[in-house]
Amino acid sequence: MLYSEKVMDHFMHPRNVGVIENADGVGEVGNVKCGDIMKIYLKIENDVITDVKFNTFGCGSAIASSSMATEMIKGKPIAEALTLTNKAVVEALEGLPAHKLHCSVLAEEAVKAAVKDYYDRNGIDYDKSLFPDAPCCTHCG
Repeated sequence: MLYSEKVMDHFMHPRNVGVIENADGVGEVGNVKCGDIMKIYLKIENDVITDVKFNTFGCGSAIASSSMATEMIKGKPIAEALTLTNKAVVEALEGLPAHKLHCSVLAEEAVKAAVKDYYDRNGIDYDKSLFPDAPCCTHCG
């Protein structure tokens, strides 16, 4: 089977889909060339992500990666959300085909972009090295 049951479950029944009006941080990453665009919205109180929603335009792996990433950071402190890696997303999904790994990279980048947006909006100092200036995954070019 190409996709794990976990991937299929998160694709068929994605968690946390939607928009948060007046979000505290919004991150959008992707590339029209590969067709995967992810937008993540964060609601943050006392440095904890109290709510998270996403909209993803893309393949099943992109939707599943977004869904899983939101589940993994919801209710967590920002510092912990920033440690989310694409590898952790793939492991939580019980694997992705090699040619779809870039979808998990996009999920990680969207979370980081949303946190960076939150920091920028609120004038919070942060370690710039945590937020590489990569608007898209290397897969898309």
